[in-house]
Amino acid sequence: MLVTRDNPKLTLEGAKAVLAGAEKRALEIGVPMDIAVVDDGGHLLAFVRMDGAKLSSVEIALRKAYCSATRRQPSNAAMQGGQPNVLLSLGLAIASGAQQTPIRGGLPLMVGGKCAGAIGVSNGTEEQDVEVATAGAAALEKS
Repeated sequence: MLVTRDNPKLTLEGAKAVLAGAEKRALEIGVPMDIAVVDDGGHLLAFVRMDGAKLSSVEIALRKAYCSATRRQPSNAAMQGGQPNVLLSLGLAIASGAQQTPIRGGLPLMVGGKCAGAIGVSNGTEEQDVEVATAGAAALEKS
């Protein structure tokens, strides 16, 4: 009988590496970002608001990270038949007290097939947010 689990834990150094990778990509594309890194339970480990990033995007970056960590998948709209289901996406956001979001830009940080945390990025387009989050996640893989 299994009574414990062996799960990877994201350290502060790991979170800083994720932030650095994401911030570097944001600078390269010329879009200042709000970047949040959380542990596997969605608790904040590290955050940066780059000069020029919108204050209104701070909470969104945090939500994207929380959503990705707790769902163990990228933040995204709920899908039905290969298409975004707007009603279900909004329902999940409302039912979770705005803890879940259909907005892309959050990615789980996977280590050995298990979620060690997540990154959430906001301030650009969804494509730019995903690009910067992907760079952050890649930095963890290189560490």
